[in-house]
Amino acid sequence: MKSPAITDQKVEQVLGALLQAGVILSGTIVLIGGILYLIHYGHNPSSYHVFIANRPSLGNLSAIVSNAFHFDGRAIIQLGLLLLIATPVIRVIFSVAAFWLERDRTYVLFTLVVLAVLLYSLFLGR
Repeated sequence: MKSPAITDQKVEQVLGALLQAGVILSGTIVLIGGILYLIHYGHNPSSYHVFIANRPSLGNLSAIVSNAFHFDGRAIIQLGLLLLIATPVIRVIFSVAAFWLERDRTYVLFTLVVLAVLLYSLFLGR
């Protein structure tokens, strides 16, 4: 009997590497954005006796990416946080592909349900 090209151990290693890379990369991006933010706005005095809710203009992904490429510290921080949020979604998508390659339909179905719940909570949840 021929052994499968993809093993559970390989899948676990790749899933662990995805998590590690996603967290390290997003943390690095947030750190760089924080440093840039402090360089640009760190000298401004803070006024904590009155709360003013800022509505940032960085409401959508294209604005965040565009402003991040212009070295806006706040946009770079948001980009890093979006990457951190995307990390588990990417892991679940990889899991679906791995279970598909293993021809394990039961786990493909369960993992697709998990992916649907994740995507629902990200885009439609309140």
